Amino acid sequence: MLELRNVGARFSGFTALHDISLKIGPGERVAVFGHNGAGKTTLLRCAMGDVTDTQGSVTYNNEAIVPGAVYRNARLGLGFVPQGHNVFRDLTVEQNLAIAGLLHDRKYVAEIYRLFPILAERRPQMAGSLSGGQQQMLAMGMALMTRPTILLLDEPTTGLAPIVVQGMFASLREINRTTGAAIVMVEQNVAATLRMVERAIVLKTGRLIFDGSSAELQAHEDLWSWF
Repeated sequence: MLELRNVGARFSGFTALHDISLKIGPGERVAVFGHNGAGKTTLLRCAMGDVTDTQGSVTYNNEAIVPGAVYRNARLGLGFVPQGHNVFRDLTVEQNLAIAGLLHDRKYVAEIYRLFPILAERRPQMAGSLSGGQQQMLAMGMALMTRPTILLLDEPTTGLAPIVVQGMFASLREINRTTGAAIVMVEQNVAATLRMVERAIVLKTGRLIFDGSSAELQAHEDLWSWF
């Protein structure tokens, strides 16, 4: 379980998060929503230990997430896919996945190719020449090569065509079903994401203003005024 207790975060004197407390259980599918600057990305970065000026505590399976020790924290079973196409553009698809799996079972790449068949077809292709959607799949595949038990995704569908978004969400459901990994995703595509997750969190100016089921959030008549 991922647990944040009274977490605050600051950047250059600006407070990005205020006293956030929440828990993410094994296998949960959770979306994080909010307007630009609400603190969504900072929340994921704090969960990963990628923010040094923090207050409160973050633990994963009762192990402390140490601020500034991302590499060490990742070894606890956290996978983080930042926004954008975070791949080695001058290496092939196959090489990208091999590098990601250096400290793990490299044979797991067969499962990545099953989850993302297009990556199997593009194994010898340079990652920089892939489409935006394919690069995002590769970035997720690289994260999965570390065999995470929780996957943190920062706007994985940004800039993708609607048909590609549908495929991405289908892949995430399959990842959740077959690996049991919890999925926490920051997204702007509220309507589509609510159909995929079971729980929603809403931030506003760095504060937690909603934490409940996706169905409960959908039922709010003033839903869109929150964003």
